[in-house]
Amino acid sequence: MDFSKLKANSGKKSLEKLNAELSKVNTGGQQKDNDDRYWYPNVDKAGNGYSVIRFLPAPGEEDVPFVRLFSHGFKGPTGSWYIENSLTTIGQNDPVGEYNSQLWNSGLESDKEIARAQKRKLTYISNVYVITDQLNPENEGKVFLFKYGKKIFDKLNDAMNPQFPDQDPMNPFDLWEGANFKLKIRNVEGYRNYDKSEFASAGPLSHHDDEMEKIWEQTFSLQELIAPDQFKSYGVLKAKLNKVLGLDGGTVKQQTHKTMIDEEDETPAPKLKEVLAAAPKIEEDEDDESLEFFKRLAG
Repeated sequence: MDFSKLKANSGKKSLEKLNAELSKVNTGGQQKDNDDRYWYPNVDKAGNGYSVIRFLPAPGEEDVPFVRLFSHGFKGPTGSWYIENSLTTIGQNDPVGEYNSQLWNSGLESDKEIARAQKRKLTYISNVYVITDQLNPENEGKVFLFKYGKKIFDKLNDAMNPQFPDQDPMNPFDLWEGANFKLKIRNVEGYRNYDKSEFASAGPLSHHDDEMEKIWEQTFSLQELIAPDQFKSYGVLKAKLNKVLGLDGGTVKQQTHKTMIDEEDETPAPKLKEVLAAAPKIEEDEDDESLEFFKRLAG
């Protein structure tokens, strides 16, 4: 898709298309390390932070401006940590899901509690343009990948599907008719809270198309992030899980029952359109910083 087609599809047409994809989602391992493609909002000593960003359209030939990534982060009885992306992201069997299914189907409440603690975490990834970053102003005026959780995703969904008649639907990923997102972070009982975050009034990111085109051309591929070669193999993950759990090294029994704690076990296929079409309702409500939190503990 070139920029002229992007503009031609702006507005109501693009919102309808995106809502069609969102309806499929709604019915239905972090890699921060040294990857400077990602933007992470920082907070002050009190745990508060403020930034203004703009969610950007899907890059290049891709259809949807976000992808979903499932991961696990937990500490085993050995004291070691398991922090890995889940193969269920790309529609493959994952050893943690299979092991959790065994625990759940044992019928013991103690096993169910362990399975709950090891369930999948959900992260979304989009391209964003950073307008204001109070704590790191050097990020302003740049395009990054942004990982965020269900609570921020819900605000995007609410913008496209408002609950009240005095609110007009808005595509927050649209360069012309979208809106800047004011990311407000508070410290609530020791956790990051995004409830105060909100969209500004709708309007173009810039009054100059050539400037917006340059910004859009800087977006990163999203499908690349969930390509099969971005995930460790089943065997490698199983060996890591056995080590973390202190198992005897035997194979993890293949799953034969639906994992009751994880109602998204009927996971989608690798292609993004198939991912969106096959995804059942999302039940997780995880904090955006979940894996970074685990990584800090593991460090």
